Amino acid sequence: MSMDVVMDYIHQYGYIIIFLFLFFGIVGIPAPEESLIFFIGVLIAQDKLNATLATFCSVGGAFTGMMVAYIGGRFIGYPLLNKFGKYIGLTKERWEKAEQKYRYNVNRTILFGFYMPGIRQISPYFAGIANVGMPRFILLSLLGALLWIMPFLLGGYFIGRSFNVNPEYVPYLGLFFLIIFIAYFLVKWLRKKRRKRKNSQV
Repeated sequence: MSMDVVMDYIHQYGYIIIFLFLFFGIVGIPAPEESLIFFIGVLIAQDKLNATLATFCSVGGAFTGMMVAYIGGRFIGYPLLNKFGKYIGLTKERWEKAEQKYRYNVNRTILFGFYMPGIRQISPYFAGIANVGMPRFILLSLLGALLWIMPFLLGGYFIGRSFNVNPEYVPYLGLFFLIIFIAYFLVKWLRKKRRKRKNSQV
């Protein structure tokens, strides 16, 4: 979907379409939401969108999507796994191992999983199935949504203030920023792993 089409939707349906795009991006098929958030920042810079409303709808859509997916995983996911898991090779033993590993990394997965398409769609369902406490999930999801959305929104805003951004190139700019963020966290993770390895050898 091009940014021109997105702009037409926003003009036609208002801010609710921003909420819906981010909501369905979490509960549905992985999509380049980073490009959309970046584009929203550009539109704010060009005074085509209200900053408060656009930010509220973006964060609200992502957070609501997380909560709906979490509730779905919590009340529907486990019965489905029990009934159909064996047909896809997910035995009880494998599920227990996966759940244990998820619980060990749950904070990081919910907080920073937003930056990885696919992970951000699976993570809330998995959190619900693994019975992660709701207050904990609410806090981590809200904080994660803010940490994910605000950098792209601010990036779009400041670049939109400085340059005349062609909407056709917005998806590539969003992808560029996504690669930078993923590379940053990957480098941090590799350094931490290397440090642990050195400490274990001492």
